[in-house]
Amino acid sequence: MAPRHEAFLGHVKERGEYEDLTEADRAARVVLALLGAHLVGDVRARLAACLPDEFALILLNPLQSAEPLSPERFVRATAAWIEGATERTATWDVSAVLSTVADAAGENLMGRILLQLPVGYDLLFGRPRPI
Repeated sequence: MAPRHEAFLGHVKERGEYEDLTEADRAARVVLALLGAHLVGDVRARLAACLPDEFALILLNPLQSAEPLSPERFVRATAAWIEGATERTATWDVSAVLSTVADAAGENLMGRILLQLPVGYDLLFGRPRPI
């Protein structure tokens, strides 16, 4: 069962140290829209099933990406979509959202997600892999 919307946003708010749920919601929407463009098939559908309905729809209807973004370009793209964000604040936003997503997904699904993403995303999800 997908976590409740408020609980998911509460985790993002806490990890991102946002002042309110509105800021957490804005970050979650942008990061999930960008992430959805990088995942395909069963992996994207399984991750969507782990998220609250509203965020699942965003993941399943992503922003379009011509190519997979490196972790650095993913952060820059996030900064471009969040008004007033810098690369530094966007790194914080990405980490707050993706670490919450990783918790919702669980280890098995996270392993499959990371296989679809360019090298380095494990750090964005807060799940560093041994070298």
